Amino acid sequence: MRANRLAVIAVVVGAASWAVLRLVERSGGLLPALPWTAPVALVLLAVAVVAAGRPVRRWTRGDRSRPLDPLRAARVLVLARASAYAGAALIGFYAAQALLVLPDLVVEARRERFWMAGVAVLASGALLAAGWLVERWCALPPDDDSSDDPPDDGPSATHPS
Repeated sequence: MRANRLAVIAVVVGAASWAVLRLVERSGGLLPALPWTAPVALVLLAVAVVAAGRPVRRWTRGDRSRPLDPLRAARVLVLARASAYAGAALIGFYAAQALLVLPDLVVEARRERFWMAGVAVLASGALLAAGWLVERWCALPPDDDSSDDPPDDGPSATHPS
């Protein structure tokens, strides 16, 4: 997973969200609510992703006292990647909400929305970081044993002349 791909996701979702939210606001609609439970849920999800990845990390670091189901490891990898991508998209969405109310911070309700969106951006960053970290944990270490490779004795060994 590349950091630039995650950044592109955040920027694209942020720009699209800002445009849609601005259109909704200009047409007299209300912005979607930002409950305090959203950042809390994102942080709890980040903790769950890290907790799910710890057995895989232990196994890849050499602690093989407990067997690791390959299907479970693959599911953890998918969860980690999905969390990183979702975190990037949510950073863009919540940053768009913060930027939208930025010019009107003198209004108490807008100021509260700005701070809540900022906290949600940080919580989304925690989800992205957890996913990125656990995805790194799922990488297998390189094999030091090259005895599985066939010997390379040059072209004469495989094709007699």
